[in-house]
Amino acid sequence: MSDFYKVDLNGYTHDLPILPIGDIKICFFNLHGAQELTEHCGKELARLASDDVEVVITAESKGLQLAHCVARELGHKLYAVARKSLKLYMQDGINVTVKSITTAQEQTLYLSAHDTELIKGKKVAIVDDVISTGGSLKGLEMLVEKAGGIIVDRLFVLAEGEASKRDNVKFLATIPIITD
Repeated sequence: MSDFYKVDLNGYTHDLPILPIGDIKICFFNLHGAQELTEHCGKELARLASDDVEVVITAESKGLQLAHCVARELGHKLYAVARKSLKLYMQDGINVTVKSITTAQEQTLYLSAHDTELIKGKKVAIVDDVISTGGSLKGLEMLVEKAGGIIVDRLFVLAEGEASKRDNVKFLATIPIITD
């Protein structure tokens, strides 16, 4: 039987399985298929967003449904998605390469020309499920800057370990990195 870490997400309690990843253990947070949890987190993150956010961006895949909810709550008809593989419709877009705690090697994030135009000159909120080392955030920041957007918010459901001490992110709760 797995161990669990209980987290309170502004009134919504959720048990996260503790899973090994290399020499550490993480409290695994998964929004896939969790409609009620995703809706709650999306509404709470939208409340944390600055009043002047014009566009939301996320990286696939766990951030997709979260960004959808946040964008809807903010009254936005569209949001931008950084893909982890180049799709046929994205041949004229932009890309950056980053390293994240949850991927074994570097990964490239791709943004379509459509989403690049959506971001250009706009005030942007980066939305994702968890911030840990900041690798994925760095990639999204680089994409927004390359597209000509202005980052006004970095919104996460959870801040893991030292990420909770960052002064440039907003989040609902913290989770530990377990090193025992």
